Amino acid sequence: MIKTLKIARREYLAAVRTKGFLIGLLLMPIFMGGSGLVMLATKGHVDTSEKRIAVVDRSGVIGDALARAAEERNKHEIFDKATGRQVKPAYVVEVVKPDEANPAKQRLELSDRVRRHEIHAFLDIAAGVGGSSPDSTLGRISYYAENAAVDDVRGWLEWPINGELRKLKMAKWGVDEAAAKDLMGWLRVEGLGLVTVDAQTGQIKEATKSNEARAVGVPVIMLMLMFMMIVMGAVPLLNSVMEEKTQRIAEVLLGSVKPFEFMMGKVLGGVGVSVTAALVYVVGGGFFMSRMGLASYVPYSVLPWFFGYMILAIFMLGSMFAAFGSICNDARDAQSLMMPSMLGVIIPMFVMMPVIENPLGSLATGLSLVPIFTPMLMILRISTPIQLPAWQPWAGALIVAAFTMLIVWAGGRVFRVAILMQGRPPSLRDMLRWGIRG
Repeated sequence: MIKTLKIARREYLAAVRTKGFLIGLLLMPIFMGGSGLVMLATKGHVDTSEKRIAVVDRSGVIGDALARAAEERNKHEIFDKATGRQVKPAYVVEVVKPDEANPAKQRLELSDRVRRHEIHAFLDIAAGVGGSSPDSTLGRISYYAENAAVDDVRGWLEWPINGELRKLKMAKWGVDEAAAKDLMGWLRVEGLGLVTVDAQTGQIKEATKSNEARAVGVPVIMLMLMFMMIVMGAVPLLNSVMEEKTQRIAEVLLGSVKPFEFMMGKVLGGVGVSVTAALVYVVGGGFFMSRMGLASYVPYSVLPWFFGYMILAIFMLGSMFAAFGSICNDARDAQSLMMPSMLGVIIPMFVMMPVIENPLGSLATGLSLVPIFTPMLMILRISTPIQLPAWQPWAGALIVAAFTMLIVWAGGRVFRVAILMQGRPPSLRDMLRWGIRG
């Protein structure tokens, strides 16, 4: 045991004393949430150049209304009220006379104008858009642009178009527009949590407003944190063991320690690295959230489960990666085993959103009780606002603990046979035979 701890101390210090560890602590969150950070950093940087939209109004009732709506928008919505600085692009509507003789040719000409960047896009409004069948071909409204699928202009155009059509229909049916405002009112359904009872006073506490950032953001962050800790603590063991084997360092160490002690020392070192990094992120993140006035978002009740599952995951996956590293003879062998080894970590990332949306569903429950997926998926489920049955986290922990003991035992047997073996290519059949028979 003492020799195992000495190897663990050596592995831990060799990892945390390097500049790479400090750089990894800083860069790993950026790599995981890079897109979100870029979105926050570029939130205020908006293209404010003028966007000209050509409108071919074959109905004769929408084009002028769009031009007036664009003018009103440019007067009241594109400038910051506090600074007076322009923060949104101006929209200019250019009403184009329809070419009824050859509409296809006109659409081609307007498309060429878009390609030459003379206009941003063009809108083709069919003749029957104000009729009783707006879903028919005669009532079609088509928006043409180079990137129409994610164009903000297209989303804005729907409001003045539908507003003008609503006015026309009310006038046609003899409905007073002022009296119809109540009819057109729209009420949102407010999302709330559940009513609770104060444990100390016994008073009923009203439900709080449901928050999307809490419901989705916290589970995603906890899953990403678990993923990062596994990547930092368990995954490097494959290459580390392979390098020590190929460089004959393992032969020297095995002159004074048993193979199982050698493997467990490296795994314990990986556990220490992950716990250290996790403490840095949890303490630093909690301090930052408290200073931002967002301490209520920190899932303190989840943290004990997180550290427990993380330690089990590093033991389980670390033993697996160490065993895989012991059968590799060079970097090519390690690369061929890396992807199959990572499936237990990658698959939970693929099913993340379905699990968050329905953490009590059969998919989420079933996968979270598969030992190799349990650490990541159970933490994801626990982090959601939905309360899980009390037995499931404990059952998951017991299943992972039992499976971890099996993996450590089998991995130790593989490690003992393969660590001194040279020149034999890795084989799943050999690994199974060594794990069972030794």
